[in-house]
Amino acid sequence: MRNGKHPRHGERGFTLMEMMIVAALIGILATIAVGQYRRSIIKARESTLRSSLYTMRTQINNYFADKGKYPSDLEALVSEHYLRAIPVDPITQSSDTWVTEAAELGEEDASQEPGIADVRSGAEGTATDGTSYSEW
Repeated sequence: MRNGKHPRHGERGFTLMEMMIVAALIGILATIAVGQYRRSIIKARESTLRSSLYTMRTQINNYFADKGKYPSDLEALVSEHYLRAIPVDPITQSSDTWVTEAAELGEEDASQEPGIADVRSGAEGTATDGTSYSEW
C-alpha cells in the first residue's frame, strides 16, 4: 500500500525480463573480471621471474668480480652470502628447477672448475610476450 491506496496492477516490482537482463549483465561483468584477474596473476609471476633472474645474474657477476672465478652452483651464492636463499621460480613454484649454464673457460683457466655463468628458468611454456620462459 502506498499512501493508503492499494497498488495498481502495472506498478508491482520488476518483471521477469528485467531480472534476466540484470542477471545476464552481472554474469558478463563477472566473466570479464575473472579473466582480468587471471591475467594479472600471470603478469605478476612473470615480473617476479624477471626480477629473480636479474638478481641471481647480478650476484653471479659480483661473485666473479670478487673471487676471480664463477660459483660452482647456486648454493655457493647462498653459502658465500651473495644471496639469502635461492629464490623460488614463480612459474614452477620451486627453487630446484633453475637451469644453470656453465662458464666457458679458456686455455689459461683449464685447471679451474668451470662454475656457472648464467641461470635460466626451468619452466615450460610461453610467456605473455610470446617468448619461452626458458629463454629468459
